[in-house]
Amino acid sequence: MRQSENILLKMAETILILGACGQIGTELSQSLREIHGRDKVIASDIRYGEDTFVKEGPFEIIDATDRDTIVKVIQKHNVSQVYLMAAMLSATAEKHPQKAWDLNMNSLLIILELAKEKLIDTIYWPSSIAVFGPSSPKVNTPQDTIMNPTTVYGMSKLAGEHWCNYYHNKFGVDVRSLRYPGIISWKTKPGGGTTDYAVDIYFKAVEEGKYECFLEENTMLPMMYMKDAIDATINIMEAKSEDIKVRTSYNLAAISFTPEQITAEIKKHIENFEVSYKPDFRQDIANSWPQIIDDSKAREDWNWSHEFDLESMTKEMLKNIQSSMISM
Repeated sequence: MRQSENILLKMAETILILGACGQIGTELSQSLREIHGRDKVIASDIRYGEDTFVKEGPFEIIDATDRDTIVKVIQKHNVSQVYLMAAMLSATAEKHPQKAWDLNMNSLLIILELAKEKLIDTIYWPSSIAVFGPSSPKVNTPQDTIMNPTTVYGMSKLAGEHWCNYYHNKFGVDVRSLRYPGIISWKTKPGGGTTDYAVDIYFKAVEEGKYECFLEENTMLPMMYMKDAIDATINIMEAKSEDIKVRTSYNLAAISFTPEQITAEIKKHIENFEVSYKPDFRQDIANSWPQIIDDSKAREDWNWSHEFDLESMTKEMLKNIQSSMISM
């Protein structure tokens, strides 16, 4: 089958997004509706999001751990693809470890079982750089390496990767996954992740002209502008099944920088911007994560490439935050 024919078949499918009101879910839902049409993308979350988002297309209230409701919605809308974006992120999960494990693991196992039972065809499930740990190589972290996560979030993601691989090998489930780095967007405020400083710093720069960072100034972490993350997510789902050779989760990368470097870039546009540093428990989390990710496997298998660097991302972030404040 040619790539164009494969994409057309994907476009004919009905998609359910669980956790659509989260940082990535909101923009993913909007992008998928632009591609497939508003009625072909069913957004859902445990509660309603912004009115404008909810009214843009079909929306269902779903607890991602409620199998019965998920099945009803799948049958109601004849869903064939599920994007499982519901999760409790790293910093929040450390405060509520049992709840985080229950949500992150049970939601995935429910969806994998539904695919095993042929109620759905294809699954997208996001992993994270949190699967790596203190013993993992920090620079050019390879696709396959030592993984000893130190957070509940990281442990749940690593376990989830192996469940995905198991269901693919054992039952032929077509599940696809990316290990997201820190994701940066102007449309959605921070949601409880360790890399969220790189979102909050832009808002504070525009709104207050100062920011207190919870990480040390020289802490380098892998990051990515939201548009690149959305493009990667859609591209891996549009790829032919035989091109997806990793069924745990693909490394994904774009740019790496420190709080000091992002501050310097912002100050090119807001000269009087001031940043102070007060590291908290998130510093230990960040110290356990990679600094630079090797994502050559994704680039080889399904032609992944990123668009935004630190300079172009900073211009986009500041321009859009300033414009949104003017329009309020």
